[in-house]
Amino acid sequence: MGWLQRLLGGGRVQLDPGRQQALLRDVQHRYGAHAQLRFAEQVEAVTAMLDGDDGLVVAARIVSQVADEAHADLQAQAHEVHRRTGRRLLVHRRNYRPLWREAGPALRWPLFTLPSGFHPYAQVAAAVTVLGSQAARLDRVTDPHPLVTSVFEVLDLTTAGWEYGRVRVDTDAAALADRLISSAGRVLAAMDDPPRLPPAVRELMRRNNTLDVHDPAGPRVVGGFNPGARMREQLLA
Repeated sequence: MGWLQRLLGGGRVQLDPGRQQALLRDVQHRYGAHAQLRFAEQVEAVTAMLDGDDGLVVAARIVSQVADEAHADLQAQAHEVHRRTGRRLLVHRRNYRPLWREAGPALRWPLFTLPSGFHPYAQVAAAVTVLGSQAARLDRVTDPHPLVTSVFEVLDLTTAGWEYGRVRVDTDAAALADRLISSAGRVLAAMDDPPRLPPAVRELMRRNNTLDVHDPAGPRVVGGFNPGARMREQLLA
């Protein structure tokens, strides 16, 4: 509870809930799949908006909300599969990989259809970037433990979507994964008592597979991304 003591004591943090709500609405409605900007440009714009402690709180809210919405979506999908087929699917937030291995063809990747409208390659990528860049201040505005858990949940869903969910690995997808990994590493490094790495991350860290990364606008391969190597580099430092 050190984060709470720092938040309540000393008066060093001045937060404005009204500004936070306005920022959240602005980010939610101006950006996303409908915006007439490339995702990389959206990430840059949203990152610039979420400056200061209020922006950091909003970034944390976005990531936590996305993790919650994705979990609720997968639970609803599992219930629907059970209703139609009698097949029971177990949805565990700490490790989504067994669910996707078992039922990937029957599932829809939830991060493209979130109720909030937050897009993984726009607002989510920007929020994660803010969390990483401001990791040293996180414990002044929120509890970093459930937050880093949410970051790992989104990372788990991202990589499982590539492997089992028919999600294309393009430059925007790879950029999201890279931001999730590097920001998780910075948040863990700033914590007094960091949690253990979740099972999905530990599984991928034992691999050394490089994935082709495609141009978002076409089939051309423009690079490669090795999730396991990147995780070992950032999370075992």
